[in-house]
Parts: sequence; structure tokens; C-alpha cells
Amino acid sequence: MPSGRTHDRITLWTLPVLAGVTLAIARNSAITLIICAGFLFGGLMFGPDLDVLSVHYRRWGWLRWIWIPYRGSVKHRSVWSHGPVIGTTVRVIYLSVWLTALGLLGLTLVNEVLRVGLTWEGVGRSLQQAFQQYTVEWLWFCLGLELGALSHYAADWGISTRKRHKTEGWKALFPVKAKTSKRKSSTQRSPTRRR
Repeated sequence: MPSGRTHDRITLWTLPVLAGVTLAIARNSAITLIICAGFLFGGLMFGPDLDVLSVHYRRWGWLRWIWIPYRGSVKHRSVWSHGPVIGTTVRVIYLSVWLTALGLLGLTLVNEVLRVGLTWEGVGRSLQQAFQQYTVEWLWFCLGLELGALSHYAADWGISTRKRHKTEGWKALFPVKAKTSKRKSSTQRSPTRRR
């Protein structure tokens, strides 16, 4: 598999291509910027390798502890971490749960220490308004996140296939599952003959 540095290079080398293609299709610099920001975050910080001790994991600095339960519960290269769309969705939901918990804790502390009159309902309404007002922008950002993860999956698949190709030849491109032979079970009876 490619190293973390190789994945970083792929992300940074493909960023100008993504920006050019996005700008040519969307003809909108704001959309291009949002997708590219999601792509960079998805490729450098939020990639599929957060389930192992990786460059992505280390980049979270003192916040990396929030990924420890994720690492313990998601098997590396499973559909839950490396599955297109599914892997990114799982990571977004996981991070959203942490952001919500930390936000609620922060709101409680601010209200207790500074005696600010923030309420759960007020903050919830503000967040709901922001998500409703910027729904399209959030979707573009999520598309960028998924494209960043897809560059990771493609690199993993390409390198794995190349290594298999060296040993197996062209069959490596289309791996076939080995056929299992069916054995007669000891509980199966052979047909009885009539006498």
C-alpha cells in the first residue's frame, strides 16, 4: 500500500486537476473553492486511514484522542473505513457526534463560568438555520471530502493491483475467488436401493 506521504503527494498533485475540472464544469469559483477545500481536508486530515496509526491520525494533534474509539471499532480497509461513500459517511457521522458532544460541553462551561445566556434551543436554531441556508455549500464540501477519499482508495487499489500483477500477471486485474470443493457431509445419506 502507498505510504502516508505518497497519499499526500497524490492529493496535492491532483488538486490543480480537480480545481481546473470543477471550474470548467461549474463555472463558479466559490463552488470550486468549496470542493477543493473538502478535497484537501478529506485527503490530508479526514482520510480512510484514521482507523490506524497513520499520518492522518497524527495530524489531528492533541485532538487525535477523539479517533481512538473509531480505531478500535472499525477494521482497517473494511467497507466502513475504505468503502466509497460509506466510509466517508461513517467518518462524518462519527466526527459530528464528537463535535456535538464537545459543543454541548463547551456551551455548558461558557454558561456556568461566564454567565452568558446561551440556550440549547437558541444554539440549535442557529445551527439549523446555517445548515438550511448553506445546504448546497455543505453538499459541495461533502463531495470534496468524498473525492479526497476516492483518491486514497484509487491509490490503494492501483498499488495493490500493480503488486499482484508482478506475481500473477494480468489475472491480478480481475481477481477470481477460489472455488471451494463440496464435500459430502457425514450426515448426508446416499440414496438407498430398493431390494
